[in-house]
Amino acid sequence: MLVKSTDCVLTIRFFMSSIFLLLQNVHNSVHVLPMKINYSEPKFYTGGVDVNQWSKLSKKEQKEALEKEWYVYYTFRNPKTGKLTRQTNIKGGVNKHKDRRTRLHLLNVMKESLLVVLREGFNPYEDNRSLTEYLLDKLDNKQKAKTKKKEVRQASVEIVEVVEDNSMTIKEAFELALDLKMNMMSPSSFVKFKSRINNFTKWIKLEGLKDVDKITSITKKHVIQYLNDVLQRTSPRNRNNTRTDLASFYQVLEDNDVVLENFVKKINVLKAIPSRNKTYKPKEQEEIFKYLRKYDPTLFLYVQFISYNYLRPIEVCRLKIGDIDIQDKKLYVKAKNQPVKIKIIPDILIKELPDLSQFSKEDYLFAEANIGGQWETEETNKRDFYTKRFKKVKDHFGLGVDYGLYSFRHTFITKLYKEMAKNATAFEVKSKLQLITGHATMKALEQYLRDIDAELPEDYSALLK
Repeated sequence: MLVKSTDCVLTIRFFMSSIFLLLQNVHNSVHVLPMKINYSEPKFYTGGVDVNQWSKLSKKEQKEALEKEWYVYYTFRNPKTGKLTRQTNIKGGVNKHKDRRTRLHLLNVMKESLLVVLREGFNPYEDNRSLTEYLLDKLDNKQKAKTKKKEVRQASVEIVEVVEDNSMTIKEAFELALDLKMNMMSPSSFVKFKSRINNFTKWIKLEGLKDVDKITSITKKHVIQYLNDVLQRTSPRNRNNTRTDLASFYQVLEDNDVVLENFVKKINVLKAIPSRNKTYKPKEQEEIFKYLRKYDPTLFLYVQFISYNYLRPIEVCRLKIGDIDIQDKKLYVKAKNQPVKIKIIPDILIKELPDLSQFSKEDYLFAEANIGGQWETEETNKRDFYTKRFKKVKDHFGLGVDYGLYSFRHTFITKLYKEMAKNATAFEVKSKLQLITGHATMKALEQYLRDIDAELPEDYSALLK
């Protein structure tokens, strides 16, 4: 966790004595180097790795390096032996910081500050004074040149500034991640993503986490607490979806060196039973079609695109007049798994289409209550509009929450599969069916068919006799 400015520097004396000058654990062994100058340029130890190659290190290697003590070290000529001798390591509190960037900034500033006092004449072998005592005397000496004092003071201030600049606030980090994700996701997906991320920030404020003002202050424990809150208020599925979005959010921060690691990925995924709309019984489907044809022709055409072209409800909402090529019997639709997918329009649906020549190619096929026109709103709002509109039909037939617009897609894929299976092998059926349904892989289609119970065995009574 990064140090706040009030903790870093109350006074120059406090900072120099407690942060920069605190000497710990005198090195047990003496290292000597035969050189002619009185001191060597200070260097620093960074856990045994080359920090210039940090991005090439594995996560394990980075973690191991940060678990070690980092420090500044230097040598000074021993007046008795005449050789450069390793002096006490200077840690300056850098090891309480858990990220590479902050440690490097602090080590660099300490190195420069140490060079200042060495050039001023500091000698660790005179009067048995430590580096701390020497600099405290220098700071108390009012006859000391003001220019030299400024160099030390500026070095200490620079540390504070570096620490503060390195740590993004929660607001800054969230704005950065959302701006980047907005260009990486579709508008409809980004709306859900942004909503979940904003809900997390609201939770942080409502919980009154006073110490959580920097993005690096948010811990794995905080995220787990929030996910537990989501689970209690909603469902395991929503909790898992929230975890996925938070993990995606933190991955952006890790990729941009804002946080050290994406710890959300390490949080477990709960087992959640997926909910899926039931298929309609043949009689139910026929009765609903008769009712829609008579009382809501627009909704009926909407349902037919789901049933005969096997589109998802939101894909039907995306259709524009220009996407429908009646002459060539082609449909151009933005599908779930690719930007634009071309599908044929079966004759059974061609016969149901009204005259579309009167509309502009940029008009939506389904413009709220009418066929053809402009409808400026989010895709999810359009889908919700038709979902609520179909709710009246469900109420009329006494259908529960397990049935919906998606049920027509399941129903007609099941019907098509059974008809095709009468005269072909299972592999042949699935190969043809994949082209019609638009599933990206055979495996995805097979899983879908199992989920909707499209594949059922023949009567096995004879085997039980």
